Amino acid sequence: MHHYTEPMLRDGALKGKTFIVTGGGTGLGKAMTKYFLELGAQVVICSRKKEVIETSADTLSKETGGRCLGIVCDVRKYEEVESMLNQAIEKFGKINGLVNNAAGNFISPTERLSHRAFDTIVDIVLKGTYNCSLALGKYWINNKINARVLNIVTTYAWVGSAYVVPSACAKSGVLALTRSLAVEWGKYDIRFNAIAPGPFPTEGAWNRLFPKAFQEELAIDKRIPVGRVGQHQELANLAAYLMSDYAAYVNGEVVTIDGGEWMRNGGEFSWIGDAISPEMWDQVEQSIRSNNKKE
Repeated sequence: MHHYTEPMLRDGALKGKTFIVTGGGTGLGKAMTKYFLELGAQVVICSRKKEVIETSADTLSKETGGRCLGIVCDVRKYEEVESMLNQAIEKFGKINGLVNNAAGNFISPTERLSHRAFDTIVDIVLKGTYNCSLALGKYWINNKINARVLNIVTTYAWVGSAYVVPSACAKSGVLALTRSLAVEWGKYDIRFNAIAPGPFPTEGAWNRLFPKAFQEELAIDKRIPVGRVGQHQELANLAAYLMSDYAAYVNGEVVTIDGGEWMRNGGEFSWIGDAISPEMWDQVEQSIRSNNKKE
């Protein structure tokens, strides 16, 4: 058994903490929420879909023995975010942290997108993140509560990426927000960090981004130096650490967890490692040597 599939922090590491996780009812949000609950935290998960969020909250509570509350909330609407926060405070008394995980994305040539598609992605990812950060920030500052925020970004947030342009724009904004507020609100004892995950297969986002035919054609795991995609527990371990008091001195940091994918694919010549055989390398070497002798 690989240790990276095992829980990392000690039991009770998040006891007494209450977190809000946007998009916490599915995929990576659900995986993080589950581990937070297992470590003793209380968690509020929110989503636009009533049935999904209530079913997930119920399932997570039963599986972990923890307290999980599902609240319907569209993070694009500030009033709904405030209402969700008030319900969370009413239920649990105090909120200690926020994970901005709600997102939307699809792979498409940009010229095929409508302006509404751009709006949808940017509104969920960027507007949703600043709505939640602002509402919680005002609450924490007014009540002198020390807190922590974790934003889920992506490795192309700092380099951009073709074919996911609305997402790249939005995630870059979230990255700037993370770094800016880490500095501005550090004095209030509010920490901001981010995680940039590589490929972590989930039912929803993964299949929307990479339809089955695409997955086989792209051979995604072959693009990753460690030769595999990520396991949900690995991401949950990192998220729990950054949301815990153990990370009290980590502020304004973006942690990449992608098996080395973005550096391999960002390097101009990195791709040739798989394309050139040892015999071809011999030929390249001989050619370089003979050219050097001529000079």
